[in-house]
Amino acid sequence: MHIHILGICGTFMGGLATIARQAGHKVSGCDANVYPPMSTQLQAQGIDLVEGYGAEQVALKPDLWVIGNVVTRGTPLMEEILDRGESYVSGPQWLAENVLRSKWVLAVAGTHGKTTTSAMLAWILEAAGKHPGFLIGGVPKNFGISARLTDSRFFVIEADEYDTAFFDKRSKFLHYHPRTAILNNLEFDHADIFSDLEAIERQFHHFVRTIPRSGQLLVNGADAALARVLAQGCWTPIEQFGTDDSWNAELMEGEAFRVKFAGQEQGRVNWALQGEHNRFNALAAIAAARHTGVDPESACAALARFDNVKRRMELRGTVAGITVYDDFAHHPTAIAKTVAGLRRKIGAARILAVLEPRSNTMKLGVMKDAIAGSLADADLVFCYSANLGWNPASALAPLGARAACHEDLDALIAAIAAASSTGDQVLIMSNGGFGGIHQKLLDRLKADHD
Repeated sequence: MHIHILGICGTFMGGLATIARQAGHKVSGCDANVYPPMSTQLQAQGIDLVEGYGAEQVALKPDLWVIGNVVTRGTPLMEEILDRGESYVSGPQWLAENVLRSKWVLAVAGTHGKTTTSAMLAWILEAAGKHPGFLIGGVPKNFGISARLTDSRFFVIEADEYDTAFFDKRSKFLHYHPRTAILNNLEFDHADIFSDLEAIERQFHHFVRTIPRSGQLLVNGADAALARVLAQGCWTPIEQFGTDDSWNAELMEGEAFRVKFAGQEQGRVNWALQGEHNRFNALAAIAAARHTGVDPESACAALARFDNVKRRMELRGTVAGITVYDDFAHHPTAIAKTVAGLRRKIGAARILAVLEPRSNTMKLGVMKDAIAGSLADADLVFCYSANLGWNPASALAPLGARAACHEDLDALIAAIAAASSTGDQVLIMSNGGFGGIHQKLLDRLKADHD
């Protein structure tokens, strides 16, 4: 079958394209912005890409059009598909009907930590010899790819609450029908499609309704919003993590920790990943893997070899003793946890936090009042303020002279370089490419210090 994917360069749709190709389909696709690394990753799979959504693509005559949620009414190609009455389906629906139906699906949902926890879970299953398929919204370094299809009965998926398509406004995760599901945490996000936290809680309740009584829910027991979700009804056995009487972590030296369940030690994780949030992610992954038959001690041993996900506190380079990190954090809670994790690691060394408010929620300014607080533990803060409909300088005013905003990327890089000195840790946070700032900053630092 020939499948043509609209919006193919997104992380989910690009992963879906890879899986469809591995399943033996001819796959092509289009996007408004076709550029590396996703474009090169797809082309390496033998997938042809077209720039833009021109109506002339109907001449490709695919058997099925798969529509990403970036596509809207008024898009020329979509309008032509509708006028011709051709067959089309959303990405999540195609995945559910063609791949997930025959699998034991392990889904990871939540506002934060979905990608990292999914990667941990997939790696634990891999280390246990279960060779899972997966579709993850990032690239786990242990695998080097974001998606794969295998003949295993197990499939790990990052379960996103964002809407499915312009013609299906349900959350994506309602299509997946998992047997094992993790609910990591729940906060207000995606302000472009949800009016408030209660609206998101309702979608999570609908998700819970899809999990069978023979399944397993692993739930953050310290999260009040998730407690409200479960209070709306639950028909599946629940295990909690993050509370004293359930799955919990006891910190040891450095970032190593003991894993306990109901007060009994299950194993020890010896790793360098930073922060309580990653310990919670690990607990969830260990508990979910146990549901498939992996004993917790083996899961802990696997996590000692877990190499994290690209763009999660990823070291990009060091010049003249100045260290530059790349992190995906773009929600105030995630920003605060990322900064706190780095602070625990480096002690009194200076943190220069660099933020691009790029997500739809951040661009709308819905969370602007929380940004200063989330960056309070940084020594200096630099904000890229281009293309925002609100004033970040005002939002960061509580930080006083520690914060500066720049609308020009080159000026921003120059300011960071001028403020940096040996021993500093530069933490760059964005959910996009940020104009290649990481390498540009490293090049600037090298030029300055040479």
